[in-house]
Amino acid sequence: MSSALWIAILASALGTLLMRLLPLLWMRRRLERLGDEDGLDAMPQWLSMLGPLMIAAVFGVSLMPVKPDALSWIATAIGIAATLAVWWRTRTLGWPVAAGVATYGVIVTILG
Repeated sequence: MSSALWIAILASALGTLLMRLLPLLWMRRRLERLGDEDGLDAMPQWLSMLGPLMIAAVFGVSLMPVKPDALSWIATAIGIAATLAVWWRTRTLGWPVAAGVATYGVIVTILG
């Protein structure tokens, strides 16, 4: 592997670590400072919204095809429909994602 790839892997790992570690350390320090106050009451409201916002951002980015041609948009739309249909049936997280990715892959492979 090239050194550029290793640098990218290390930067990704460090970024992932810091995204998890810094809020943990910040919240621990905040709870120690507040003392007897309940942990849920001590948590700022914006921090509870951060997780869903990150998931929405990743979801939004994943909807945009790499090559924005007609085939990619069709495969994306059918994959989304498959994901929603399986989620509606199972109400779980794993199976809908697997169904959407598999459907997208099959459409791109067959029509591509």
